[in-house]
Amino acid sequence: MTEDVLAGDGVWSDESEWEITDLEGDLEAGEHIAMPTLAVVGRPNVGKSTLVNRILGRREAVVEDVPGVTRDRVSYEANWSGRRFLVQDTGGWEPDAKGLQQSVARQAELAMNTADAILLVVDATVGATATDEAAVKVLRRSKTPVILVANKVDDQRVEADAATLWSLGLGEPRMVSAAHGRGTGDLLDDILEALPETPREGTGGTGPRRVALVGKPNVGKSSLLNKLSGDERSVVHDVAGTTVDPVDTLVELGDKIWKFVDTAGLRRKVSTASGTEFYASLRTKAALEASEVAIMLIDASQPITEQDLRVISLVADSGRALVLAFNKWDLVDEDRRLQLEKEIDRELVRVPWAQRVNISAHTGRAVQKLVPAMETALESWDKRISTGKLNNWLKEVVAATPPPMRGGRLPRVMFATQATTRPPTFVLFTTGFLEAGYRRFLERKLREEFGFDGSPVRISVRVREKRPRK
Repeated sequence: MTEDVLAGDGVWSDESEWEITDLEGDLEAGEHIAMPTLAVVGRPNVGKSTLVNRILGRREAVVEDVPGVTRDRVSYEANWSGRRFLVQDTGGWEPDAKGLQQSVARQAELAMNTADAILLVVDATVGATATDEAAVKVLRRSKTPVILVANKVDDQRVEADAATLWSLGLGEPRMVSAAHGRGTGDLLDDILEALPETPREGTGGTGPRRVALVGKPNVGKSSLLNKLSGDERSVVHDVAGTTVDPVDTLVELGDKIWKFVDTAGLRRKVSTASGTEFYASLRTKAALEASEVAIMLIDASQPITEQDLRVISLVADSGRALVLAFNKWDLVDEDRRLQLEKEIDRELVRVPWAQRVNISAHTGRAVQKLVPAMETALESWDKRISTGKLNNWLKEVVAATPPPMRGGRLPRVMFATQATTRPPTFVLFTTGFLEAGYRRFLERKLREEFGFDGSPVRISVRVREKRPRK
């Protein structure tokens, strides 16, 4: 392989390999399978988010030594022994909560009602409290399998204290140390036994299309979410950085249910953030990975910034469908509109295919136009071109405009296939390397013929392996 070979490229030696890539597209169907949900509940500061990270095998849930960092239900995808399921982290549960804590408790109760299994996490070093006993009473009414977890069992000395949790009447407490990983493997085996293969009716699984609201801090993401949902779902404040957790919200728009994730604003560099902000930034990226389409909010009243371009690059690299929402349009005058058009032509050259909508989250102007933009982008993201149609089109394009010669030889395109959707990915089997400029030409022609508005398109090349001379 030479240094010219781009990411995703490779070689081929036999024509039978032309058919292999089509099999990769079938794997995408697995993304549509609804997954059962595990809700992790308990009173504040018992280590729920730490346990969630341990179950996931990666640090996604924001963890600090301060009680109450988690405020919303947040879902993550987990995999254990080949089985996939959703893990729902919740805010601390307090039966007599008031104000903000009451809202958190309501979210935890909702998680109980929509989950397929529940982990009740108790601090083994403290023992069963009145709050834990009140939670057990609520959980018994839910008719959902409940696993009692005694957390913070860091050594054998704490095991005797954890044994007293039998008194809660939920059976044997599973003794774990989420911080150190002690006992979590056995716990995961127990979780798989409790979870059904598919979600119970009404839990929803992974049905709604998933939308990530992204952008730099204080660009209006939470305001837009509140306007779309018709509810004060996200905390809105003029201070940048109010949102820490990605916030999952189901919203009905255009006779469809959409799952919106309002994320913390991505700052210029992750290294400039600390503590909660640092992990919130990492989780924003995870929320983007878990989404299907991203709505990128840009403050239309201000010049496009380096931060905006960095977030756009993240979306493009993730391969998600994209809608650019130019917010605060009510503050844009005629001079600013002309200037913005120049900025778009100059700065957004990487995503000329993105859908564009001018909105005002504050007044509600044109927010309804986001729905057809998202639907168009997702339709393109899911689009598949048949192999026959693709090769007939490619033959005409290459005949009219052959690729540049390399080393005195003209590369020939022998065969093409769409390997996957989400995003549409095409593999070209050739006799020689294709320059990046020619690939951009093919992508432009591909879009002219087949559309793909709102979705990235990836083209990789597999060059025929050189046969050794006899």
